[in-house]
Amino acid sequence: MMAHLLPLLGMAGVSQNETHAAHQWQRRLHWVMLSLAILVIPAFYLHAVSDHPLLRRIGAYLDWIVVVGFTLETVLMTWLCRDKWHYLIGNWLNLLIILASVISLLGVEDAQLLALARLLRIATIALLFTRVLGSLSTITPRTTPFLLVLGIALMALAGAGFYWLEPSVHSYAEGLWLAFESGATVGYGDVVPTTEASRFFAVIVVVIGFAMLSLVTASITAFFIGKDETRLRQEMHQDIRALRTEIQTLREEMDSLRQDINRRSTER
Repeated sequence: MMAHLLPLLGMAGVSQNETHAAHQWQRRLHWVMLSLAILVIPAFYLHAVSDHPLLRRIGAYLDWIVVVGFTLETVLMTWLCRDKWHYLIGNWLNLLIILASVISLLGVEDAQLLALARLLRIATIALLFTRVLGSLSTITPRTTPFLLVLGIALMALAGAGFYWLEPSVHSYAEGLWLAFESGATVGYGDVVPTTEASRFFAVIVVVIGFAMLSLVTASITAFFIGKDETRLRQEMHQDIRALRTEIQTLREEMDSLRQDINRRSTER
């Protein structure tokens, strides 16, 4: 099922019938590009939202790194693939990342285009987070502790982000509470984002938090289902051992009967 969803999410990668070189370079660049893609988040805030000239300059440099890196990767993989259009269509997320970063670098002043550029950024960040999660192993009972630690770490970072971006948040504890409210989509209303930067950050936290809560819930479910599966597997192994014992007993009885029949026929 996941294999059918990946092209829709722009993360199809290289198809099975492509060249060996294309598969080799995809494995080499996979985690490099994921690490590079994470730069989209700080670049968005430093360049598009921050008012400090130095931070905006750093954000612009990060945007350039993202554009150059993803452009080179897209050109290389397209050149290595036989069916170039199929690769580009199946990996449209790379093109979206480049487009969103280029629009940010152009310094769009029009309100509607600026809103569209930021919407592209948010969509890109959400899809990138999906790509990172898709790179993790399949959800099993063993992944539950890892996902819990990852969720706690993300909420801790989100709390620091709100503490930095939101003027009405006066302590890290309040920022952490706002991150939990946003990530859990609770929205009590006691603390709310008031600035443009914190509102965009809240959108990102909601998307990431909703995904993480879904994964943690699925992982906990897999944990309990896994215990039932383990119990059923043990019972099945016990039944198999019992059947093997019965079959061995039947074989021994048949051998005994065969020997008895042969002995009697010999006596006659």
